[in-house]
Amino acid sequence: MELDKMYLPGEGRHVGIVGVPLGFGAGKPGSELGVSAVRMAKFQGKHVSQHIRNLGYEVTDHGDVDIDDPVYDSEEVQRPKYFREILSSSRKISDKLKEVLDKGHLPVVIGGDHSIAAGTFSGIASHFRDHDEEVGLIWFDAHADMNTPETSPSQNTHGMPLSTLLGQGMEEMVNLQGFSPKLNPKYLAHIGGRDLDDGERMMIRNLGIRDQFFTMSDIDRRGMKECVRKAIEIASEAPAGYAVTFDVDIIDPRFAPGSGTLVRGGITYREAHLALEMIAEHGGMRSFEIVEVNPTLDRSNITAKLAGELILSALGKLIL
Repeated sequence: MELDKMYLPGEGRHVGIVGVPLGFGAGKPGSELGVSAVRMAKFQGKHVSQHIRNLGYEVTDHGDVDIDDPVYDSEEVQRPKYFREILSSSRKISDKLKEVLDKGHLPVVIGGDHSIAAGTFSGIASHFRDHDEEVGLIWFDAHADMNTPETSPSQNTHGMPLSTLLGQGMEEMVNLQGFSPKLNPKYLAHIGGRDLDDGERMMIRNLGIRDQFFTMSDIDRRGMKECVRKAIEIASEAPAGYAVTFDVDIIDPRFAPGSGTLVRGGITYREAHLALEMIAEHGGMRSFEIVEVNPTLDRSNITAKLAGELILSALGKLIL
């Protein structure tokens, strides 16, 4: 009997890989090196781009966005840190994401620290706005990333991108691509929070979106499957579907030690894969982004390899 044709989830679809080697939005240097580490990490004998092709996708690597060099000026303390360079780089990041989507490619973004999300999602939202559509967002992270310069204890911009997308923060950043907010809060779902600042808690309450934040306590009580199911339901209400951004620090440091903002008590290796497998199974994902891999803090490259594996789960790879 002739075997059935192998199921290829990416058949007829085109992935556009984008590297964003920006690391000075974080408190510890090194995440800028995560782009190359994830691209070049081999697992099961192949690089991630080869694995993506094996899923049936066409793949174009659009290279790395040109990031401004951070300039330290002891005479002028910027709040937030390196704001001029972050702003300039974010403009280029948002333009690149819009360009990739305009080509009809599914963006797979490899960061860099999580400050890049202000630029990447601005470009995504701008693309769909040109088609009179709103897009949702699922945000996987141990942190809320909803500080502003007024509330941030560190003034590191990787703790601010989600508030920026919701229209809060520095005016120039908030108005990337010429409009604000980029994200309607009713289409936002956040998964994995376990380390939030007081200002972030207040913003979540003021926006009335506590039920859209699935903390580690919620995951403990309800299970990862139910929390992800609900998150997909929320983000899928957006007419254009939803983007996904995944900070590897959501994963417990036992499984992903190579990140700069580790917090004990995160999700497991299998919970991370389950979440992204569910997203792929549901459909509707318009971009995928993975951030905060810091190879200078990694052990035996296991976090970079895990990031590559998670990209594949988000794109539809199954065990069988």
